[in-house]
Amino acid sequence: MDHKTLTKLEFDKVVDLLTAQATCPGGVRSCRSLKPYTDINKIETAQEQTQAAFTRIVKKGRLSFSGCDPVSDSLKRLEIGGTLGAGELLRICKVLKAAGRAKSYGRHETVDEAADCLDVYFDQIEPLTNLAGEIERCIISEEEISDEASPGLKHIRRQISLAGDKIHSTLSSLVNGPLRSYLQDALITMRGDRYCIPVKAEYRSQVPGMIHDQSSTGSTLFIEPMSIVKLNNDLKELYGKEQEEIQVILADLSNETAGHVDAIRADYKAMTELDFIFARGALALSMNASRPLFNNERRIRIRQGRHPLLDPKTVVPISLTLGEDFDLLIITGPNTGGKTVSLKTVGLFTLMGQAGLHIPALDRSELGVFTNVFADIGDEQSIEQSLSTFSSHMTNIVSFLKHITPDSLVLFDELGAGTDPTEGAALAIAILEHLHRQGIRTMATTHYSELKVFALSAKGVENACCEFDVATLRPTYRLLIGIPGKSNAFAISSRLGLPDYIIDEARKQLSEQEESFEDLLTDLEQSRRTIDKEKEEISAYRRELEKLKNETAARQEKLDAQRDRILEEANDKARAILEEAKEIADETMKNFRRFGRENISAAEMEKERERLRKKIASTGSGKKLETAKPRKQHKPGDFKLGESVRVLSLNLNGTVTSLPDAKGNVNVQMGILNSQVNISDLEIIEEKPVYSAAKNLRRTSQGKMKMGKSMSVSPEINLLGKTVDEAVAELDKYLDDAYLAHISQVRIVHGKGTGALRSGIHKYLRRQKHVKEFHLAAFGEGDAGVTIVEFK
Repeated sequence: MDHKTLTKLEFDKVVDLLTAQATCPGGVRSCRSLKPYTDINKIETAQEQTQAAFTRIVKKGRLSFSGCDPVSDSLKRLEIGGTLGAGELLRICKVLKAAGRAKSYGRHETVDEAADCLDVYFDQIEPLTNLAGEIERCIISEEEISDEASPGLKHIRRQISLAGDKIHSTLSSLVNGPLRSYLQDALITMRGDRYCIPVKAEYRSQVPGMIHDQSSTGSTLFIEPMSIVKLNNDLKELYGKEQEEIQVILADLSNETAGHVDAIRADYKAMTELDFIFARGALALSMNASRPLFNNERRIRIRQGRHPLLDPKTVVPISLTLGEDFDLLIITGPNTGGKTVSLKTVGLFTLMGQAGLHIPALDRSELGVFTNVFADIGDEQSIEQSLSTFSSHMTNIVSFLKHITPDSLVLFDELGAGTDPTEGAALAIAILEHLHRQGIRTMATTHYSELKVFALSAKGVENACCEFDVATLRPTYRLLIGIPGKSNAFAISSRLGLPDYIIDEARKQLSEQEESFEDLLTDLEQSRRTIDKEKEEISAYRRELEKLKNETAARQEKLDAQRDRILEEANDKARAILEEAKEIADETMKNFRRFGRENISAAEMEKERERLRKKIASTGSGKKLETAKPRKQHKPGDFKLGESVRVLSLNLNGTVTSLPDAKGNVNVQMGILNSQVNISDLEIIEEKPVYSAAKNLRRTSQGKMKMGKSMSVSPEINLLGKTVDEAVAELDKYLDDAYLAHISQVRIVHGKGTGALRSGIHKYLRRQKHVKEFHLAAFGEGDAGVTIVEFK
């Protein structure tokens, strides 16, 4: 890549941002040496690595390689049999500790976690935990070796401590004893690793010993008393043994480390490479960048790209294509409108992408692979070289043309500026035509109207402009493809206060053709704004429709789920009611069979019947809130004796056997069940009346079946020869059948006998609510042996 282009497009500033993300010296060096690749395979590999690091950072957080300092010199010394110092061994230990952290970070937490291209680097890392632990155990710091490094060192240091204590004890007894008056100060000091006492110069002869130093004034001599000379010699000898033992410890650690030189070197190399990769991933995260797609067709398609060096809160994204319908894009518009930024964004994205960096744009953005990028941007007037702005630009262009190939990307800022406008425009068109004929991807910014006309008329060339709001005199920085821009010099000058008569005079200097062209640009701009506004409104309507559609679908799904749940609950409740009703029916049939076998008294039978009625009533009332409402709200006056009704809570048909009381409760006979039900739980069944030969036959809820029943029930029952309990049980069933068959009067033949049977039957009849009255038959109709019963 052209070095000047890298500088002009500020690629070095992006490299500085990348370097700030590195955490070890090796990673920093790799970041600083970053250059764009030209091989698409290397580019894709680097991009895949950046993507993998980005994903891991998002999932697990950032991995730090701090402590991974260079150790190559130390490893070379180990290879030739050298012994490392404590500091060098500690640096190797830090590298191994960093390797341990990296190895732990690189492990996949679950078997389902997908592997990525970074696994090969993490697999190369060998933490050598035992070696790192041994170095940490023996070496506390660069200046200190642990007492636990070896038993010999621990023993020597214990002897050193004892010797020092003995010296201090001896000197203390001298300082605080007979020598006190000869001393300058009552203290113990050291001179040249020897313990001494400060003696006044005039008493030198009174203190036998070796003089090691004197004060600057000569008034104080530092003397080592003869009594501790041997002790000091012994202490010094112990210090020597300590150093010898430390050298042995360092030699042992160095020998152990030497056996792992290749593994340590591989660890360091893998971690520096990983630090470089994770720096790229961290930079992508900080820029909110995405991985671009690459192609060999030199096609560029940027979606909402943001210049990486501008404030992300204020930068206006640009979208553009190059190399699809056109390979030459001419950008026009006023100064400070964003033309140069757009140019730099395209060039910098190309360099970043080919260097393996993600770009701050929406995903699915595309970049072509270029062997070189040439950029002529900025004012390069050089006083030292006596070059004008035009000459400097032209020098660059001449240099470009010597090296440009079809695989190059060329960027021109203000092409042809700095000289006569007519000649400059002609020269610019000639250069662009030359590049266009070779199919070279080119972008150029200009103020020349001739280039706008060239873009409108030439095939494969497209206009673009940076939008400018004349009303506010502020650029919007939006790049608009397909529309040539205006310089808006007159409008800007007017808004800034230039008198109108001067502006009018300036307009007269424009030719009619030029003025018409500017008017055409104005019309195009207004039309474009109208179309953009309508497109935004249509998009808003579409989003609203999509939102309503999704809400409707969600609501319908919720209703369907609620309906299914209600139906399921209703089925469960209905199943429970049916099971309970079956249990009641089974219990009733079992009791009747038991009554027949065990001759249960009528009182107990009646008590059992009342219990079952209450149980049925409680079952109905418990489900009252879950039943359907009657289609019509009935009044108490609508119910008559014998009225066919449906009990909604039980889903059973029956016949009204009593008129509503003050609370609206009526008795309803449902087969063998007789229950008290409120009229709100009843629905009158509208049926065609069925008539029979019986005199007082009324409508029934059973239709023809009931008519057949009434024809089969005899108006008389014979109970002669039965006990009271047997007679009552048979009579109870007979009276229910006769009442349901709407027979108004029946005869009970019980005979005269002792009168016990008659008395028990009469006692039973008095308790029946549906019996209106009963009396003995008249003379000649059975007399006292027959009882006549009339129903209500």
